Amino acid sequence: MKLYLLPILASIFILSGCPSDNDNSSNTKKYTVTVKNLTNNQPLSPITAIAYKNNYRLFSIGSPASSSLEKLAESGDNSDYIASKNTNNDVLDAVSGTGIIPPGGSETVSLTTSTHKATYLSVASMLVNTNDGFVADNKQAIDTLAKGDSITVKLNVWDSGTEANSETAATIPGPAGGGEGFNSLRDDTVDQVTLHPGVITTANGLTTSTLNSTHRFLNPAAQVTITRTE
Repeated sequence: MKLYLLPILASIFILSGCPSDNDNSSNTKKYTVTVKNLTNNQPLSPITAIAYKNNYRLFSIGSPASSSLEKLAESGDNSDYIASKNTNNDVLDAVSGTGIIPPGGSETVSLTTSTHKATYLSVASMLVNTNDGFVADNKQAIDTLAKGDSITVKLNVWDSGTEANSETAATIPGPAGGGEGFNSLRDDTVDQVTLHPGVITTANGLTTSTLNSTHRFLNPAAQVTITRTE
C-alpha cells in the first residue's frame, strides 16, 4: 500500500463513524408534557401541545381570538391546532391528549423536534364547565433544556372573548350543562383574549346559571411539567 493513501483512508474511517444530518437519532429532541388539573369541579378538554419556532403564536393577549382558538375555548375542539403541523412551517410538532382530564387528574403526551430549531412550547385546554374559558401556557422556551431536565409552570385561565359568559345550560358544553359547544356567532362584546373574570354561579345570585359554587376556580387552574427525554 502506498504510504500517501494512509491519511485518505484514515479520514474516510473517521467520517464513516460520524452521524449524518439524516441520522434521526442525533437530530431530534423529545419531550414529555404532563398537564395536571388543579380545579375542584372543572374538567379539562384533551390537551393541546404544540412545539414551534419563534414566529408562531397560539394566541395573542388583547387581540381577537383566531377561529382555531374559538373552537378550542368554546367546545374543546383542538383539531385545527393539531392539523397545523401539516399546514404551518413554523409548527414542528402538535399533539392531542386522548380524553378529558378530571379534577385532580393528569395526562402526559410526547413531542419530537429538530435539534437545529429554536423551540418553544404552547399548551392549552378548555375548562368545559365554562362558556369559553381555557388554561394555557402561551410561549415557553424549551430548547435549552438538557436531557433529563424538567420545568414546571402553573397555568392561568383565559377568556377567548368569543362567547358571552352567560353560564346557561344551553351554552355550557360540559357535564354541568350539556349544552352547545362551538358556535361561530361571536356574542361577547369584549372580542379579545383576556384573563378570565371567573364564574358567577347560582351561589352568587345568577339564577339563570347552570353552575354552582363547586365550579368556581382560582388561578392557577392547571400545572404543566415539561421534561426533555432525548
